[in-house]
Amino acid sequence: MVERPGQLIDPDMQRAERLKDACARIKRQVAKVVVGQDEVIDQLLIALLARGHCLLEGVPGLAKTLMVRSLAQSMDLTFHRIQFTPDLMPADITGTDIIQESADSGRRQLVFERGPVFTQLLLADEINRTPPKTQAALLEAMQEHEVTVGGKTYQLAEPFFVLATQNPIEQEGTYPLPEAQRDRFVFHVVVNYPSRDDESEIIDRTTSTFESRLEPVVTGAEIVEFQTTVRQVPLPTHVKLMVLDLVRSLRPGEDNSAGWVAQLVEWGPGPRACQQIVLAAKARALLLGRYHVTIDDIEALALPVLRHRLVPTFSAEAEGLSADDIIHRALKELPRPAAKLV
Repeated sequence: MVERPGQLIDPDMQRAERLKDACARIKRQVAKVVVGQDEVIDQLLIALLARGHCLLEGVPGLAKTLMVRSLAQSMDLTFHRIQFTPDLMPADITGTDIIQESADSGRRQLVFERGPVFTQLLLADEINRTPPKTQAALLEAMQEHEVTVGGKTYQLAEPFFVLATQNPIEQEGTYPLPEAQRDRFVFHVVVNYPSRDDESEIIDRTTSTFESRLEPVVTGAEIVEFQTTVRQVPLPTHVKLMVLDLVRSLRPGEDNSAGWVAQLVEWGPGPRACQQIVLAAKARALLLGRYHVTIDDIEALALPVLRHRLVPTFSAEAEGLSADDIIHRALKELPRPAAKLV
């Protein structure tokens, strides 16, 4: 049999099966302490498998921190939490060189004291509470998985995953994330209120003696292996063309963008949107037991991948239209290409 580029062969198929099974076990562990939020947990797992980061937005009390901590425990990853505040400095995140006296020679020397970014799963809590200078301290870590301090570069442990949260209702004293920072996140996940039944279960668990202990079911090394498997999933040509058409249709002035886009969109998504929606779709396909990407994967992930990558105009805001509304309209008007039989 001739192996085609990107085609999954037997060892990869076995890893894909292990990936699906591992994610199911992770979800069962997290479900011991987090009620509901299945879609959010799925998106967090997809982002992790796509070697990306997530921005979580939701009102206080929706178990965002508990969810992240539970994921770290179930995957046996090191975990640090940083509470972002207006007085937080970049060195509080990355670490800094400090002067120490050598016990042997008695001479003073600079020693690098590592900051909380040196972990595998980092929770950046209320990231929009800190000024842009401090927010930018995460840029290099998120993109290159390394930190440079005092002219020296330090590698971060793999896998490295940033989960940042922000509160959508208290905007006084906040610093909106710059476009370059937001573009580093694979997903912008909106955490909604639980259903009535889930909220009833939350009451029962949190007002009684209920206690559950989480056990790690997968290692960091396995996660890195799964990330490699995700990249080997084939991407059909018609799905790739749909991704290009969708992303480019949301850019004002593009040949295939409708007239209303220029009226409603100030800035559209860049090329990184295409890359990340494809990687996320590959991860979703494997979680669902498929070894190829479909148009359904793209449509299911369009909102979390694109909502933070386009800027609505004042006209759109005046009409009460959000980024989600614009993406829904673009998806509705975009023709679904048919798969070509080879």
